[in-house]
Amino acid sequence: MPSSDVILERMMSLHPKVIDLTLDRVHRLLAALGHPERALPPVIHIAGTNGKGSTQAMIRAGLEASGGWVHAYTSPHLARFHERIRLAGELISEPALAALLDECVAANGPEEITFFEITTCAAFLAFARTPADFTLLEVGLGGRLDATNVVEKPRLTIITPVSVDHQQYLGETLPEIAGEKAGILKRGIPCVVGPQSPEGLEVIEARAARLGVPLLAHGQHWQVWTERGRLVFQDETGLLDLPLPNLPGPHQIQNAGAALAALRHLGKDEAACEAAVTRAFWPARMQRLRQ
Repeated sequence: MPSSDVILERMMSLHPKVIDLTLDRVHRLLAALGHPERALPPVIHIAGTNGKGSTQAMIRAGLEASGGWVHAYTSPHLARFHERIRLAGELISEPALAALLDECVAANGPEEITFFEITTCAAFLAFARTPADFTLLEVGLGGRLDATNVVEKPRLTIITPVSVDHQQYLGETLPEIAGEKAGILKRGIPCVVGPQSPEGLEVIEARAARLGVPLLAHGQHWQVWTERGRLVFQDETGLLDLPLPNLPGPHQIQNAGAALAALRHLGKDEAACEAAVTRAFWPARMQRLRQ
């Protein structure tokens, strides 16, 4: 069998000439593959402009510390494509990845499909076939029409801070972009909302109200701050006094807050919450290379 690099290169030739955000191609391929998206371990779906990867890394650290097996899907990759697909805690192996990609290319045939769409379908196939306790899905672009947004009933959704990005696809204004991110909300499924601008929050709250989505919003249902070199988190369950995040940068405080709100909602204890902030690993993001 050809290597994953060769197959990934071949996939680029199927790419439509213009990016048109739609879920039609993803639904078509998933149907051909036997609907793996319906057989995923419980899904936590993360959208937003900033902090998606860090928030996901912290949630994963917390879930794994409490004994859970966790799938994780993230993009883009830094060095090797395999970084995008983590199966029950381990990066996908080269033989497994090559076989999956080959299977997806065969199922897709000559039909147009974007690189992200077909590789997302491959990730779903891997996740559906490997037992785990949770599946963490990071949105690639936007939310509403992102290839990851085909899971009908996630366990939880998360929207990290929204700012202006990818305007050619998502809209010119912050409320338009927030509307696209809020496209991951599902009827009745709770959503953790990180710090937002007032106009962004208004859009998210309006969509949540229409869909009967219980929000766990920063500033209303939870707070996070630093005090005397510690991270303090407070929600309706009470106060957590934790070490500062091991991921560097002041922005990691708010990311930690969203991760902690998610873990608390899932019923995880203080030890899991502490592991989330002390054990998360997110290489090459503000990583110190030498003293």
